[in-house]
Amino acid sequence: MSYKNILVAVDDSPISYAAVEHALSLAQLTHGNVTLLSVIAVDPFVGVDFYKIAPAVTDYFMQAEAHAKSRLDEIKQSFDRDGINVSTKLYHGVPAAEGIINTADEINADLIIMGSHGHTGVKKFVLGSVAQNVLAESHVPVLIIKH
Repeated sequence: MSYKNILVAVDDSPISYAAVEHALSLAQLTHGNVTLLSVIAVDPFVGVDFYKIAPAVTDYFMQAEAHAKSRLDEIKQSFDRDGINVSTKLYHGVPAAEGIINTADEINADLIIMGSHGHTGVKKFVLGSVAQNVLAESHVPVLIIKH
């Protein structure tokens, strides 16, 4: 199978950057198009009115968005240097796994590449697993990069 539309989900973690390196190598081999995605997840307190209007919260999300855009632009340069057709996308307002799945559908991705922190037990239960949710919901192959 040839992967022509590769979606790469990135965050600030080192494992995310390892996923980027895998995507770069695979895109070079397949001459595929790459979409770099960062999801600013929905806030768990979104239903609490006083929380939504707090200036500190607004500032936090504005800073998170600016940081994500900067990170995507920085990663994009690696693909540009190697002549790979790359675009960036920022998705917000939904849980991370939902943003990844929605974007994969929007761009007609035929592969999703992402890192997994490998949390198990209570940590996985409390934090959830974005990778596990994407694996369960995705209609396209998912390449999970682990430590």
